Order: sequence, then structure tokens, then C-alpha cells
Amino acid sequence: MVEGERLTAKQADALREELEHLEGPRRVEVIAAIKTAREFGDLSENFEYHAAKNEQGLLEARIRTLRARLEGAEIVADAGTDKVGVGSVVDIEGDSGQAMTVEVSAVGGAGTVSPTSPLGAALIGKKVGETVEVQAPKGAWTATIKKIS
Repeated sequence: MVEGERLTAKQADALREELEHLEGPRRVEVIAAIKTAREFGDLSENFEYHAAKNEQGLLEARIRTLRARLEGAEIVADAGTDKVGVGSVVDIEGDSGQAMTVEVSAVGGAGTVSPTSPLGAALIGKKVGETVEVQAPKGAWTATIKKIS
């Protein structure tokens, strides 16, 4: 279980929606694929059957992961615009002038950083105008917070 993972209500809802889809329509699809593959005959050499069973295993693992994340999650209020928190969208400018917009999110996805990642941890609790030092695996770098929304 992921203990103490901080999620906004919106992020928790997104995980619940994914879980609902996986436990409902997606699970039905996988079960149907297994049933169809069984009808092809000898299971020991039935690629479709083994692929469908593998898909079922991956699906059930994702369902267990989502349930654990939701059960252990701490729901936090949406972040404001004065300090960076979980759910904040932050515009930063790196020390070499590159601009970046990221959302601090435990859910993940394009354009997001985990609050426990080097960048996310450096940003949490900071304000517009502050410069943060990011201790990344490939070396430290600094960034200035330009906007929080």
C-alpha cells in the first residue's frame, strides 16, 4: 500500500474513474477474450489464450495498485496560488533559461511531476519568485518559480 500519498479530490476522482473502468468494461473484455481463446483448442500451444491470461494478470495488478493507492491516500484541499502544493500547476524557468510548466501530481501523466520526485519535492511549499535547487540523478540544477495556478 502507498501510505500517506497526498491526492487532491480531483486526482482521487481520476483514480476512482480508472478503477471503475478497469473493474467494469475492461474486465468484461478480458474475460471475453479468454473465453474466445479457449475455444481455439489446445491451451498449451494457444498463443491467444496465453496473451489474454497475461492481459488479465496485468489488469488485476493495476486494479490492486489503484485500490491500495486510494485506500492509503490522504485527500488534501486543492492547492492555492500562494504556495506550491499537490495539485498546483507551476511555471518555472531553469537556470539555463528553459521554461517549463508542470503539475504537482501523485497521479502522474503528461506534464506532471510527483511530489516525491526531485523537482516536485523542491517545489512543494515554495512561492512565486523563489529559486529552488533540484537534486536530480544527473546533477543539481536551479529553477525560479514564475507562476502558481
